[in-house]
Amino acid sequence: MAIRVFFLLLLLHSSSIPVLSLYEDQVGLMDWHQQYIGKVKHAVFHTHKAGRKRVVVSTEENVVASLDLRHGEIFWRHVLGDKDAIDHINIALGKYVITLSSEGSILRAWNLPDGQMVWESFFTVRKPSKSLLLIVTDLKVDRDSEILVYSNGNLHAVSSVDGLILWSMNLAAESVEIQQLIWPHGGDVIYAVGFSGLSQLHAYQVSAKNGELLNHDIVEVPGGFSGDMSLVSTETFVALDATRSIMVSLMLIDGKISFQQAYVSDVVPEFSGVAAILPSKLEGMFAVKFNSRIAFIRVNDEGMLEMVDQVEDLAAVSDVLVFNEEHRAFVLVQHGGSKIHLNVKLAHDWNNDLLKESIEIDHHHGLVQKVFLSNYIRTDRSHGFRALVVMEDHSLLLLQQGEIVWSREDGLASVIDVTTSELPVEKEGVSVTKVEHNLLEWLKGHVLKLKGTLMLASPEDIAAIQALRLKSSEKSKMTRDHNGFRKLLIVLTKAGKLFALHSGDGRVVWSLLLQSLRKSEGCPHPIALNIYQWQDPHHHALDENPSILVVGSCGIGNDESVLSFIDTYTGKELESVSISHSVVEVIPLPYTDSRERRLHLLIDSNKQAHLYPRTPEAAAIFLHEIPNVYWYSVDTDNSIVGGHALKHNCISEVADDFCFSTRGLWSIVLPLDSEKIIATATRKSNEVVHTQAKAMSDQDVMYKYISKNVLFVATVAPKAAGRIGSVTPDESWLVVYLINTVTGRILHRMTHLGSQGPVNAVFSENWVIYHYFNLRAHRYEMSVIEIYDESRVDNKDIWKLIVGKHNLTSPICSYSRHEVSTKSQSYFFTHSVKAIAVTSTAKGITSKQVLIGTVGDQVLALDKRLLDPRRSANPTQAEREEGIIPLTDSLPVIPQSYVTHALKVEGLRGIVTAPAKLESTTLVFAYGVDLFFTRLAPSRTYDSLTEDFNYALLLLTIVALVAAIFVTWILSERKELRDNWR
Repeated sequence: MAIRVFFLLLLLHSSSIPVLSLYEDQVGLMDWHQQYIGKVKHAVFHTHKAGRKRVVVSTEENVVASLDLRHGEIFWRHVLGDKDAIDHINIALGKYVITLSSEGSILRAWNLPDGQMVWESFFTVRKPSKSLLLIVTDLKVDRDSEILVYSNGNLHAVSSVDGLILWSMNLAAESVEIQQLIWPHGGDVIYAVGFSGLSQLHAYQVSAKNGELLNHDIVEVPGGFSGDMSLVSTETFVALDATRSIMVSLMLIDGKISFQQAYVSDVVPEFSGVAAILPSKLEGMFAVKFNSRIAFIRVNDEGMLEMVDQVEDLAAVSDVLVFNEEHRAFVLVQHGGSKIHLNVKLAHDWNNDLLKESIEIDHHHGLVQKVFLSNYIRTDRSHGFRALVVMEDHSLLLLQQGEIVWSREDGLASVIDVTTSELPVEKEGVSVTKVEHNLLEWLKGHVLKLKGTLMLASPEDIAAIQALRLKSSEKSKMTRDHNGFRKLLIVLTKAGKLFALHSGDGRVVWSLLLQSLRKSEGCPHPIALNIYQWQDPHHHALDENPSILVVGSCGIGNDESVLSFIDTYTGKELESVSISHSVVEVIPLPYTDSRERRLHLLIDSNKQAHLYPRTPEAAAIFLHEIPNVYWYSVDTDNSIVGGHALKHNCISEVADDFCFSTRGLWSIVLPLDSEKIIATATRKSNEVVHTQAKAMSDQDVMYKYISKNVLFVATVAPKAAGRIGSVTPDESWLVVYLINTVTGRILHRMTHLGSQGPVNAVFSENWVIYHYFNLRAHRYEMSVIEIYDESRVDNKDIWKLIVGKHNLTSPICSYSRHEVSTKSQSYFFTHSVKAIAVTSTAKGITSKQVLIGTVGDQVLALDKRLLDPRRSANPTQAEREEGIIPLTDSLPVIPQSYVTHALKVEGLRGIVTAPAKLESTTLVFAYGVDLFFTRLAPSRTYDSLTEDFNYALLLLTIVALVAAIFVTWILSERKELRDNWR
């Protein structure tokens, strides 16, 4: 009886031990997932009385999405891919969202309520050209309408119901580039107007029924054209001449063209410089920008131009909005201090303001870049207006009745670089754990956990358990934890904005739009490049906060660059430095000054090295270590890999103690007719390797070649540099190299015949894993190369090792010629790969997992043992004990190995890993259009209990075991006493 009770309690206790599966009530405890859409390019409102009010948008991240106008939430969205940029969107029949993408080659219809694709049509595009989409919006909803598409010199009419191409017409016979399509009120005639050459204007009159050419008129306009053409009405256009100083108004009457010219200075008295027509579509007028002013010019029925008004520092102008049969309006947006001012005007009555509002905006959003206007009916039956605003930091705001209704930080859809920062140390006197004040709530919580453990919980109980865990979790605190799980993820976006995300729940702790990376006269095209650790004070010396370095450039062909130093705790910009040289490469050095600022070398386009920080102390440290500083460069255009060292200070007119000239040490020139560099990889500078020795099954020891000066280079045949399948297997090959970057010695070279890129590679410890396509097998492959140092151990004399005379105790020199050996193996793999990374831990003891971003936008974790080059079909018993897995031709993809579970990181671009203080755990952050964060334990959590471990159940089990032991002891004593009396 006692034994049965014991095993029953033991079984009850074992049910609380964590397993690899993820229960429904555990979602969101160790991971989080955030969805974004990116910077909005086009927006179409759908605010019919029936159904939900929504706005359909397309973005620069090639996303088409439907957003709730009330809260800004995503109803549905589709990410079309990197090479499927959305050119135009519109709504047809009141129920289909029409998108034209890939330079006018793909037309799709999506169901408006749920986003399901209804149909898809393709057009042949031989060369990139301007594309146009036209849908007449005043037709009845239940009537089939034609969609007009112009791309690659062809005009197509497509049915909006099923996507069938009704007719096509070639307009490219005379190299005409169509600028505008006009379909007056959905009638029987379509007009297409465009340029040919420098000064010819063409107008085509086409039948809407069958695409027959009815008339073709050509007019020679002296002065030529510059830029796009602006449509003022169904019969009037405006364009600028080649000098951008003359405006040309074009009238189209019955297919015939007439034009008038006027100097901008005659219409706008204060004009100077060159003019540019804004792309906004206004009714009866257009907007011209010059210097910092915008002039609004009206075109009368005779084509004459007259200025209506001038506005200083206007941020954005919306397209015209038809809000009833007679009235048309548009909105002007201006900045004034910390506020933006909205002014809604009637198109035909400039002096009549329908709405004037001022709204307070966070300065970290920057300036307004685009605005879209919509209307609604108030309770008093009057017309109200709402504005959808796209800001400089790519955020999206809805403004209504003088307030921000909702905002979206969609700049996080364009993350370009990521680093981590520790949180502050918790102050003394503040308890880390939260005290539970209510005993009833405490008991109720543990009862719910017990029901969840025994799988007796209802859906309501599961929701309550999850809410309880999220409430009691300490993962969102703003202080460090002893396991190192809580960190700040510092991300840099394409807009030049920094976000600090809390690793616990993904919330934005602070955000900063870098003023130094904003557009200015000195820096016309700012580009954010990378983030680097600048100052990381030791946790015992907390006089200064940690800081990071953000490096930016002022665009291609501009030698100006920008350095910005940011406090990671507060998000304040400590300093901004404009430098007069370009930045081609940034080399973080393994040296710090007395303030624990890390030394960096910035290499410019002239291959000169500039030292930062520019202090005498940093220069003294660097000069002492200058003989040990080497760097390499990869010229992909010319297929050249070179190694460099530093010589002395730069020779220039002005003495600069922090500038150093370089010298070439070696170069590897690959033949351009046979090899083109497509990928490189190297080890992380901060990677920790636990041991150099690797014990083999035959009791032998191999020593890893763990030099950080090893570069992986992958090349393909020039013909095979294109898309997969563009060449035959006989014309394609993939060659990989392992190169010592100090000496230029090629340590290993291997050729994969009949293979081509793209190649994704990751380098860790002494091994590199790379992914490519095998044309002969028509499958993807992954290969692994491990490199070992054969010169570290000449014999097994233990006495030499004890007395310090063994060669293992001698320092490693990159110039010494190491005898190396390699082991390699290739495996078939099911998926295409977007990104690849490897887990990292604090001490490097835990087993490695390879993290693969698949074409399905998920992250897959593969055990490194599956990619062991020593795998064989029939491993020996000793190899099995060592952990060698029997060889198979392909790598298994286990559904439970997906780190992202059932979620997708849409538009996945990169995977970043960071070690926690707990050796068993690594932190994983995947970014694309979405963001995803989780914790992994490749060898399970062998050094800790999980956060959701049921301590109450453990205590109950211990008490029950003690009681069972005591009861069985009493029963045993009584039985023994009875036996003795017998």
